[in-house]
Amino acid sequence: MTITKVCCIGAGYVGGPSCAVIAHKCPNLTVTVVDQSTERIAQWNSDKLPIFEPQLDEVVKSCRGKNLFFSTDVDKGIREAELIFICVNTPTKTFGLGKGRAADLKYIESAARRIAEVAQNSKIVVEKSTVPVKAAESIANILSANVKPGVKYQVLSNPEFLAEGTAIADLLKPDRVLIGGDQSVEGVEAMEGLSWVYRHWVPSQNIITMNTWSSELSKLVGPK
Repeated sequence: MTITKVCCIGAGYVGGPSCAVIAHKCPNLTVTVVDQSTERIAQWNSDKLPIFEPQLDEVVKSCRGKNLFFSTDVDKGIREAELIFICVNTPTKTFGLGKGRAADLKYIESAARRIAEVAQNSKIVVEKSTVPVKAAESIANILSANVKPGVKYQVLSNPEFLAEGTAIADLLKPDRVLIGGDQSVEGVEAMEGLSWVYRHWVPSQNIITMNTWSSELSKLVGPK
């Protein structure tokens, strides 16, 4: 699969900066960050961004309107992209089993359902939210249960290790980039596709591919 268009669902602290850096470093890709919040998207399109991080302003303004776009048209972003990042909130559960401790996957599952509903061709779907182990499996189950003829999905895990105050520096020069996927031919091809994006600025030896479970687990135990 040739990647020319990237979509990020969620214009928050992970999605906005991560995709701004991808657009900045990959002028050959069109990157669209989508969110249902009209207010948040308006801020990303203004002179006063919704997040303050050193260098973020310069990175966004270097490519916004060229190959970086912020939009409330979630469906259009999903339809057009070959590669989709899920960067939505994973709040702590407020009721039921795991209340006060477990992550609530409702926004991630909602994003997966939206992708399944809207997608008209095959996609690489990348979970980049702070998620517990087996979230990729949950996403894959939703996508496969609602799959259309001729549409195939590969679900990857690509945990973020951003620290407040150094997010852009962390993204521009990461110690490592972890990519988890299944070990099938299609899974390996999808991991290679995402690796290709990162190789625009990250040395190959710093990009590590592994199975999905290991990648998700590393987020929970890895350094911030």
